Amino acid sequence: MGNSEKIIASNKKAFHDYHILEKFQAGIALTGTEIKSIRAGMVNLKDSFAKIEKSEVWLYKSHISKYEKGNIYNHEPERKRKLLLTKQEIAKLEVKLKGAGQTLVPLKLYLVNGWAKIEIGLAKGKKMYDKREDMAKKSAKREMERETKQRY
Repeated sequence: MGNSEKIIASNKKAFHDYHILEKFQAGIALTGTEIKSIRAGMVNLKDSFAKIEKSEVWLYKSHISKYEKGNIYNHEPERKRKLLLTKQEIAKLEVKLKGAGQTLVPLKLYLVNGWAKIEIGLAKGKKMYDKREDMAKKSAKREMERETKQRY
């Protein structure tokens, strides 16, 4: 049986604002109505980040909308959520986060065989000139593709 992966949400702003140094896959501890909202695609990772507290990784400011068919037991949309990583991975992250200007940023949220997973990246912030340089490269590449397309 193969891995069926369905991407629910991606954080495009993270790739714009940060250099992604390393990626990790983590599970998420969710309540009952949260997984239903995730399956419905009602997730926003735009301003979220992750922190290590007491040897546990927590996800902050990720918005999972309330489940529309939920009742009084519906979840809080922006509560902090525990990320499930092994002790070795957490120890490795703690060592790497000691570097100046590094942080944990969620990159994408997806389902693997029905289980919600999140890809977090060890990231270092980009300077303004880095962002401009990336935009210039992107537009130059687009221009070259446009030229080659017109010739053929």
